[in-house]
Amino acid sequence: MLVTGSIVVAPDGSVQSYALDQPEKLPPAVVELVGKSAPQWRFRPVQVDGRPATAKAAMSLRVVADQLGGDRYTVSIRDTRFGQDAPGERPALQDRRAPAYPREAVMARVSGTVYLLLRVGRDGRVEDEAAEQVNLGAVASDNELAHWRQVLAQAALGAARGWHFEPPTAGPRAGAKEWVVRVPVAFRLRERGAGLPGYGQWEAYVPGPREPVPWLHQKPVAGGDALPDGGVYLVGGDLQLAAPPHPG
Repeated sequence: MLVTGSIVVAPDGSVQSYALDQPEKLPPAVVELVGKSAPQWRFRPVQVDGRPATAKAAMSLRVVADQLGGDRYTVSIRDTRFGQDAPGERPALQDRRAPAYPREAVMARVSGTVYLLLRVGRDGRVEDEAAEQVNLGAVASDNELAHWRQVLAQAALGAARGWHFEPPTAGPRAGAKEWVVRVPVAFRLRERGAGLPGYGQWEAYVPGPREPVPWLHQKPVAGGDALPDGGVYLVGGDLQLAAPPHPG
């Protein structure tokens, strides 16, 4: 489950406050988990003009439920993202040709999400691309999982090569020579007579490995597995936890 909201961090890096989006739609166990975990988080302080300052960020959390046996589950926070970039401060996708759903994946009822890393030049074109991680929605053998990750990744990468972005117009990196962004690409199938899972509903989740990206010169930060679908997310500049989140 992907849970979203906002967070305010005090100058010393402690959590001043947080808010969950549509908490009434979330399972009580998830609301309780975040309520216990968030006050324990500590962030690297944000500097403004050389002095620690209060910071507010959009928050997204990847929450995972693992079955212990029978009807018993353990719920934990697998990944987090605390993004500070605002509209206008990140490249905006102007021409997003949706990738074709691979026919063999449709026939096999395979769904998943490809997390792309893209290097965007000043002209708005994609200069380099990579599939950093591919999560699937079904359990299979290691060989089958590797095959389907490659199938979905190639479809997403093929589409991304033709995308065009509008460079940022505001913020500290508006004048940069290039930008690196993450873009999640979801491949989802509707079951007959049912819609896609909505906010606050569980989905099948088989996380893939994070692959190295040869052209990425900066160290990738966590949060790639906690991005809402349909967005463009600038790499770098996010609020950073001083230690991994308390899992549950």
